[in-house]
Amino acid sequence: MSNTDNQDQLEVIEQLLNKRWPENIIEPTLDRIAALTDALGSPHLSYPTIHIAGTNGKTTTARMIDQLLAALGYRVGRYTSPHLQSFTERISIKGAPISPDLMIATYNDIALYLDLIDSGQLNPISYFEALTAMAFVAFAEYPVDIAVIEAGLGGQWDATNVVSSQVSVMTPIGFDHMEYLGNTLTEIAQTKAGIFKPESNVVLAAQSSEVAKVLMAQVAKVSAIPFREGIEFAVKKRELAVGGQLISLQALYGDVDDIYLPLYGDHQAGNAALALASVEAFAGVKLDDELVKDAFSKVTSPGRCEIVYRDPTVIIDAAHNPHGAKAIARTINSEFDFEMVVGVVAVLAEKDAAGVLAELATCVDYLIVSQSQSARAMKSTQLAKIATDYFKPEQIEVFGDLTGAITYALEKVTLTNQVSEAVSAVLITGSVVTAGAAREIIKRLGVKK
Repeated sequence: MSNTDNQDQLEVIEQLLNKRWPENIIEPTLDRIAALTDALGSPHLSYPTIHIAGTNGKTTTARMIDQLLAALGYRVGRYTSPHLQSFTERISIKGAPISPDLMIATYNDIALYLDLIDSGQLNPISYFEALTAMAFVAFAEYPVDIAVIEAGLGGQWDATNVVSSQVSVMTPIGFDHMEYLGNTLTEIAQTKAGIFKPESNVVLAAQSSEVAKVLMAQVAKVSAIPFREGIEFAVKKRELAVGGQLISLQALYGDVDDIYLPLYGDHQAGNAALALASVEAFAGVKLDDELVKDAFSKVTSPGRCEIVYRDPTVIIDAAHNPHGAKAIARTINSEFDFEMVVGVVAVLAEKDAAGVLAELATCVDYLIVSQSQSARAMKSTQLAKIATDYFKPEQIEVFGDLTGAITYALEKVTLTNQVSEAVSAVLITGSVVTAGAAREIIKRLGVKK
């Protein structure tokens, strides 16, 4: 089959999936995904799993765990969401997105089962449930030795929660998806803690005291074994390095010093500590220091404080809630020395735009408000109105077209750099959709890293 034929078939599959219940809407039930996986022969139970939930850092932590497990010689399947540019990115096998051939074959394998379950349920299988089932089947068919599974939204009622994980991982919890998860951190934590399995290992990132109490209560309820950041594992030390940072970690079975991590931000050091503890919890032994160093040196995290161009500096970050915006703002302020930062921001309508802008106002000097092509995008005019609470009128520009916004930002920063000895930069952020679109726009404009 030719590449053109493959691409045509992938587009048809994506269109069929997009017609299903959208992934940003959840229903508190596992009935549909349980019925589907049962009909498929429970492929998700044919390999061990590490299951990850939390508010931010899940995808990067999953990529780090994947890299460490691969260094140990495992064939790893990784399921993450949402995607930046192609829905095939969500299903990764041996560190790479699923091949078009396998993606097409997997969909064809489950298509009749989707119709079967649809016919017997009040609501049809959702987009996310269908893709989750496809990941389970693809990993079983390959086959993988272990799967790293990221929860999509929440935990207890997330379609991924049919797995029987050996290790559950909780990244930092903050406010997001309150319409489904609750309006307090304790409510959100309770829902996310629903991934903890009886007598399993639970690895917890540092949390606020109110969240930690909820998580530890659930750990005790299911008789799990907890490993807590700051107690059983920790970031011992970190310092800036060219292209990232140098970190030392307290792991579960000993310290590992002088690890080069090619990612920016103290939150990424925390993700690294969480990933190493998760893999050691799974393996039950200390990992070789040199293996750990080599694995972390190869970690990438597209769309997360990703420098996609250097003249001028263009940074893309998928921050889509205040917690994520605070992390990128802190990273920009502490690890770069820019004279001016021009922010291009486009958010989704259901998100806390005010909270995001409040955090970005601490690092952005000039704001270009825009909107993505997503049907869920907040109108640029609405976002601009919210922005007036955090930026002065002369700091705000409005572009309804994201390509125009990015082009203008590049021109403004380029001109500024030409007349100043200091360096200014462009930060493009606001959602995963914005980050993905920006990567494509930068490529289309002929801008290369």
